[in-house]
Amino acid sequence: MSNRTHPNASQSFLRRLALPLAVSMSLQSFAWAQEPVEPAKAPASDEDIDQLDEIEVKGFRASLEKSLTIKREAVGQLDAIVAEDIGKFPDLNLAESLQRIPGVTITRDGGEGRNISVRGLGPQFVRVRINGIEAMSTTGGTDASGGVNRGRGFDFNVFASELFTNLTVHKTAAANIEEGSLGATVDLRTARPFDYGGRVAQVSAQGSFNDLSESTDPRGVLLLSDTFADGRFGALFSVAATQRNTVEEGASTVRWANGTSNGNFAASSPFAAARDATAFHPRLPRYGILNYDQERIGSTLALQWKASENTDLGFDWLYAKFDGSRDERFLQAQSFSRAGNGKPQTVVREGVVDSAGTLVYGVFDGVDLRAENRHDELVTRFNQYSIDLTHRFSDSVILNAKVGRADSRFRNPIQTTVTLDRANVNGYSYDYRANSRLPVFNYGVNVNDPATWGFLSTSTTSQTSEIRLRPQAADNKLDTARIDLDWYAGDVWSFQGGLTYKDYTFDSRELRRASETVVPSLGTATLASLVQSVSLQDLRPGSTPTTWVVPNIDAFANLFNFYCNCGSFALSTDAARGNNNSVGEESLSYFAAANFSTDWGRFPVRGNIGIRHVKTDQSSNGIGVVAGVPTNLTVNRDYSDTLPSFNLAMDLSDDVVMRFSAAKVMSRPGLGSLAPGVSITVSGSARTISGQNPFLDPFRAKTADLALEWYFAEEASLGMSLFYKDIDSFVQTTRQTGLFEQNPFGIPVSLRPTNTNAADSWEFTFPVNTPGGPLRGYELSLQTPFRGLPGLLSKTGIQLNYTHVSSEIDYLSATGALAARENLTGLSENASNATLYYEDERFGARVSVSSRGDFLTTVPGRDGNNVEGTKGTTNVDMSMFYRLNEQLEFTLEGINLTNEFNDQFIDSVGDRNVVYTQTGRTYIFGFRYKF
Repeated sequence: MSNRTHPNASQSFLRRLALPLAVSMSLQSFAWAQEPVEPAKAPASDEDIDQLDEIEVKGFRASLEKSLTIKREAVGQLDAIVAEDIGKFPDLNLAESLQRIPGVTITRDGGEGRNISVRGLGPQFVRVRINGIEAMSTTGGTDASGGVNRGRGFDFNVFASELFTNLTVHKTAAANIEEGSLGATVDLRTARPFDYGGRVAQVSAQGSFNDLSESTDPRGVLLLSDTFADGRFGALFSVAATQRNTVEEGASTVRWANGTSNGNFAASSPFAAARDATAFHPRLPRYGILNYDQERIGSTLALQWKASENTDLGFDWLYAKFDGSRDERFLQAQSFSRAGNGKPQTVVREGVVDSAGTLVYGVFDGVDLRAENRHDELVTRFNQYSIDLTHRFSDSVILNAKVGRADSRFRNPIQTTVTLDRANVNGYSYDYRANSRLPVFNYGVNVNDPATWGFLSTSTTSQTSEIRLRPQAADNKLDTARIDLDWYAGDVWSFQGGLTYKDYTFDSRELRRASETVVPSLGTATLASLVQSVSLQDLRPGSTPTTWVVPNIDAFANLFNFYCNCGSFALSTDAARGNNNSVGEESLSYFAAANFSTDWGRFPVRGNIGIRHVKTDQSSNGIGVVAGVPTNLTVNRDYSDTLPSFNLAMDLSDDVVMRFSAAKVMSRPGLGSLAPGVSITVSGSARTISGQNPFLDPFRAKTADLALEWYFAEEASLGMSLFYKDIDSFVQTTRQTGLFEQNPFGIPVSLRPTNTNAADSWEFTFPVNTPGGPLRGYELSLQTPFRGLPGLLSKTGIQLNYTHVSSEIDYLSATGALAARENLTGLSENASNATLYYEDERFGARVSVSSRGDFLTTVPGRDGNNVEGTKGTTNVDMSMFYRLNEQLEFTLEGINLTNEFNDQFIDSVGDRNVVYTQTGRTYIFGFRYKF
């Protein structure tokens, strides 16, 4: 949210942070008794930091020290997690590992981390490299968590964190790091045989128990590594497998709309206030149960060969398989969001409108109910391989070359929704007065009785049930070739130059029926054999029924054979034209940089200055409407960027480092916004016309960063950094509503879907470039052991970090006028992490708390609301181990110990519920054994 909405958020958090900071600073005298850390000579560039292979980590504290060493020796601003930071943090995947880093926040899907934001900039602004090769990883999620990933954001939940040994987040730009990020470049590194220098075999097995689903699921990891030929050749293989069964349950509404929408409530309504434009009601008030069944398998293969004293070759392969199914079962009042036979026939008998204009309570007649079941089958296959070469022509001239491919293929072969309906129920009520997130519903009928429901077709009633078939796919492929040359000209200067070629292709496909409301008559078949009963596991919202029947999708499929792709069940791309598109990008970039390490007076300084130039050739293909006919369209364009950068690190003393960075950066437009064409979508009561814009300019910004770091003892540091980004080119999706003939794309009325009415309200969405605005913030971090404390307390320590970010982005209306000046979407003004740990030779324990504030997701909001967003979360995790001997270690971990809810809202004043769901606590127990 913006500063105006929550003016005291950062002040209140600073007050909470002040006590632990004060305590930590008062305890640092215990650490001062140690010798200060000796300053190390900086490498040529931050990217070289990622190649520190001589990492021997024994215990959590040693890994913390190694992470601090990497951070300290860097020129620009970065943070790293090394080895056991990942393997022993209570993390389900990489996103949840990365959230421990200052400035990194995550979003979740089904209770598991999916995407990351860095310093307030969302997933589309964060570029990810795996073993030095840029990669895209995509999967599918619920509609509330973003659905199928058709953008540039990286889905971290595809990978098990156990496969990786080093995560590095570059927060500032350098000429030798490829373009494409406004927020950060994240480097993920898998294990290599020379990391271990000999024969290593390690296995771990765990069981994961979730207290909401009450299921126990297995997890396992195996690593084998060895070196041969006197250490000149090495091979490493690792594999990690996880099964996960999760339940998510809670209330949702999709959105809230005002009384005048969709033809308004019936004019005869005794409670006339519900018909006002200032009174907002839920579009689909409902409870839902979501069941996830997931299987994740990942493996790595690494080969290293020291071909000669001057030549090193390496090969890395990473494979990930992420399969799952998801079932979403809802019980909802359908007519509140439907024109025609819906809202205009609904009578509001009584109600209560609160001071924010929310119709928090109502009793209604003529309400249409719906029991809905959606089944998704999800498949992701990720393959990446790369070959790298290092050749030293001399001590001063070194060649580095790399070539590789990253290939991510997502399939959603089955996305099927079947509904049961009951028309014109009297006495239906909802009540949000006691709890704005968990309402009380009275349906007026027995929703768990199959006889209550019908499978309605146009042959029996004007109200119809639905069968939605929406198989879809999204593929990303990126080929990279890179060659760099380093010249060390002396003790002060070194120079770098290089070329990078990238060929990226994105392809999105979806099929739909011509009309999802055309369903066959049920005939004499009874629903008793075609339904299944579902129940909320934990929630008991007053007198609301917690058990209801939904369609059994398999039984309906057997009855109607609706997977035949024939007759009324024939599938085509025309019905889902907006999701059938492709984007190709070829880029050629080159850079030149000068690195220096010298003394400025009595202060040692090191840094780099450079420039990067990149030309991007873009080709976009999609299905658009030309003269009323769906037509394949292709648009070609190109653009160039010149990106200077400067990084400086100065040692003010033996243990104090100051850093300054400045750069121009760019990030390419979102993939979903680039394809030419228009999509006309009718999904239940939602009617949208979406258009894209293949001529969008990239996101561009000027950045400046300043940091001060105090390494006051071994394993200890205190730091503060300030950052500023002037975003001078931004892309925003504008939205407006109106009748079909009012659409801004010129689509003729003759193309209005036959299952809609002329009086229906439509939502029009399309992206445009906007002026952007400034983003600014600061980070505070503290890490220290408490060696000077007596007894067991001497084995303890803490990590603390806090980030505050704010922005002023101009959001435009559909007409181009200023609609709002708000924070960047996805930006939490306040985020923090805290870890308290204990570790000795046999036992270790950690408790970690990760917190992020509210953030916006849509500006302006839809249906007359000013914004849409997600409430902040505070997640508490823990981890313990007991080392029986050098080989065997037992572990216990706890995830989401406070059972944090996913709380999404609409309107900053009304604070109306959109999604409020829980996924429960997860406990993981197991062992690790090293042969």
